[in-house]
Amino acid sequence: MAHGIADKDAEYVSSTTGPAIIPFMYLGAKHMVTGIDHILFLFGVMFFLRRFTDIVVYVSLFSLGHSVTLIAGVLMNTGVNSSLVDAAIGVSIVYKAFDNLGGFDRFVGFRPEPRLAVLGFGLVHGLGLSTKVQDLGINPDGLLTNLLSFNVGVEVGQVVVLAIMLPALLAWQRSPVFGRTAVVVNWLIMVGGFILTGYHLLHYIAQRS
Repeated sequence: MAHGIADKDAEYVSSTTGPAIIPFMYLGAKHMVTGIDHILFLFGVMFFLRRFTDIVVYVSLFSLGHSVTLIAGVLMNTGVNSSLVDAAIGVSIVYKAFDNLGGFDRFVGFRPEPRLAVLGFGLVHGLGLSTKVQDLGINPDGLLTNLLSFNVGVEVGQVVVLAIMLPALLAWQRSPVFGRTAVVVNWLIMVGGFILTGYHLLHYIAQRS
């Protein structure tokens, strides 16, 4: 469900030796386009943005965080449990929906800087993917090239998702029903985050038992 990689793709990653730029770009793009966790989080981040400069800033921060921990996590061979990281990614979705609903101002009394939050959760999302890549036992021959290619593919996939998402979202924002439906949709986003969090926590418990 979140950072999962199909069996055939996993077999390819673990068996490939040497640089394979195009295949790894494809895998990265496929991961992004089919990753419900990425899409839900990005949708939450973009939900109230209207200015092009704001969209660029937030997308860039998320991409920066994602890229840093994806590459560094694999190169440094961090041993973080992938299920726990994926559960934290579910929390990031809940967090953003709660923020969109005004929860911090209403119940906490202050709102954390949203740009720093997006950067921080970008780091978490990238770490989640790096744990999966490590689990696959990616070959050290051509490792850096393939990692960079995979990351470029992720960013290409993100552009594809945004190219579909943003026009529809901006049109919805201008419609008279936006104000009446925004709260309900953010509650649904939050529910999706809780489902992903619970799923991965249960998977972690099953691994430990």
